Amino acid sequence: MADSFNSYQKMRDLISAESSLIMVISRFGISLGFGDKTVGEVCREHNVDTETLLAVSDLICGKGSGVHAVSLPSLVPYLRQAHVYFLDFKLPSIRRRLLEAIDCSGTDELAFLILKFFDEYVTEVRNHMTYENNVVFEYVNSLVAGKTVGDYTIAMFASKHNHMDDKLKELKDIIIRYYPQKGNDLLCEVLYDIINCEQDLKSHCLVEDELFVPAVEALEKSRANVESPSQDDEALLSSREKDIVICIAKGMSSKEIADHLFISVNTVNTHRRNISSKLQIHSPSGLAIYAIVNGLVTIDQLKPVD
Repeated sequence: MADSFNSYQKMRDLISAESSLIMVISRFGISLGFGDKTVGEVCREHNVDTETLLAVSDLICGKGSGVHAVSLPSLVPYLRQAHVYFLDFKLPSIRRRLLEAIDCSGTDELAFLILKFFDEYVTEVRNHMTYENNVVFEYVNSLVAGKTVGDYTIAMFASKHNHMDDKLKELKDIIIRYYPQKGNDLLCEVLYDIINCEQDLKSHCLVEDELFVPAVEALEKSRANVESPSQDDEALLSSREKDIVICIAKGMSSKEIADHLFISVNTVNTHRRNISSKLQIHSPSGLAIYAIVNGLVTIDQLKPVD
């Protein structure tokens, strides 16, 4: 796996490495024109949590997760802004191009069915994102503010979280397979837009699954510890399990943990299953946040060495 991004890199080098990160910095409220400033400098100027931006960038670029701690007050506005982009800009733009590219003026029934399919899909996406905006994100904001919340938990959201890119992929496949058009540059262009939107939605859902949900799980655990000191999750872990949590938080693989602790990989994997069962935290990034919250590691220990 390639090295993680870090705060000392120039922001322009980050974008040069992966052009899709232009959308990431935009959704964090960062405008272009940052010259040769580093990632850390640009983030500080825009009041963006540097580690959160790096965590999102790493995940989208296939560099994994768990190296950078995530700040929910920075991540939630990022996710909200992504929703604005999809609902108010990208999906309406695709519909306009689709109308230009397919013949909806006469008796082409397939064209009408394609447009109907797309409109139904957009309705599903809007309902999905509206629920996240009005229910999930408001719940998290209350949790961050230390307010009393009801019986809702992020596990309820995670268990029903469907990936919105699947149906868009289906639309793309339908057009490619069943809509014959020769020399239609407009149709090729709208297909390219659909493919890009499909990938963007896939990355968006990945951020929610791998960064947002684990961060909220860790916050819920810390709130439970404060409200019910007798239910101390850390006390549930053995000394060996705490050692393994620390190693996972530092980004070590099962093989590296086994070598570091002089135990077998099978033993490590058994401990990992027990840890997940006890804490109900299943991702490395979630365990990293848990380790920080419970004082097992510091954020500095999670930063990559330059």
